[in-house]
Amino acid sequence: MIRGMTSQNHGPSDASAVRIGALVPLTRPGWVEAGRHLLAGLELAVDEVNDDGGIAGRPLELVVRDTAADPQKATAAVAELARLGVAALAGEYHSVVARAAAAEADALGLPFLCSSAVLDGLTEEPTERVARIAPAQSHGWRIYADFLLGAGHSHIAVAAEPSVYWASGTRILRDHLAPRGGTVTELDLRALTPAAVCDELADNGATALLLLAGFPEPAVPIVKAVRSDQRLAEIMIGAPAGQPEFTEWSTLLGDDSAAIPFLRYLPERLGPLGLRVETALRERLAEAPSFVAFEGYDTVAVLADMLRSHGPDRTRLAASWPHVAVEGTRGRIRFSRTPGISVWQWAWPPTQVVDRDPAQPDRFRILHVG
Repeated sequence: MIRGMTSQNHGPSDASAVRIGALVPLTRPGWVEAGRHLLAGLELAVDEVNDDGGIAGRPLELVVRDTAADPQKATAAVAELARLGVAALAGEYHSVVARAAAAEADALGLPFLCSSAVLDGLTEEPTERVARIAPAQSHGWRIYADFLLGAGHSHIAVAAEPSVYWASGTRILRDHLAPRGGTVTELDLRALTPAAVCDELADNGATALLLLAGFPEPAVPIVKAVRSDQRLAEIMIGAPAGQPEFTEWSTLLGDDSAAIPFLRYLPERLGPLGLRVETALRERLAEAPSFVAFEGYDTVAVLADMLRSHGPDRTRLAASWPHVAVEGTRGRIRFSRTPGISVWQWAWPPTQVVDRDPAQPDRFRILHVG
């Protein structure tokens, strides 16, 4: 039995190891809880690969670098990992960071399987070297827009921070809702305090407010302000980017954390592999695993399968995306070329709209399935 290895600060610990570089947000301003779940999934899968004999008898090693949600830090990490001789790159949660990492990986000829970032334009131009486990933003957010319409919300306000990711989300929502009679009003969080957001909502007639904003600031203060404003008692708060998925959301907001629908990339019921991995992840994390942990596990499962079939040669790996057929925790994973998406894409992971149950905020309710 080969013990799993993770290196976060140094080079390889075993000269015979096959190495995968991993990009993970582990410090602020990165979303640390998401990074912790992503890393747990990656590490669990590496341990299981090694318990099963590794890659043709060689141990699989994860070489981890903290991106801290910083595109420049991620770019430097990709260059370092390439010099260290990793066969492929995995991970990253933040879309803007993943975009920078993908550009560097593509330029260096390093295969990159992105675990969690959803921005459609992950690379400027189509590339053979980058693939993605997570769904594209346009896919998930259209499902979310359908949920809004089905729930009777056609006049939407978005409290948005400036970013390529949030601007893309706003555009997807507007393009999907407008032909169906819906409207989207943008509230610029550079100019508005949480109290001013409440005043705007009281005046514009929107029935739902979507948080296109960072966590915990400014998302948490906005939720508290809206929930305490009697004028807005009937307004629904939504968070399509998934902020309520993690326990820190519930810890910071208490009862206010519930009934805020978000996107989650899990099936209604896990199969045998998913259930086994869920149990192992729960033990590692000492809490229920998020969908991000499953994305991490599936990422390594795919890369390990590719490494067994094609070896650690980067060129051969980058050419093998269309031949992948791997049983993941959430279904069979295959990659294809999808219109409007510049990378190899799993089309599509299972997608739900869920929220935390007001009667039991640590329990999730499935509201809509895409």
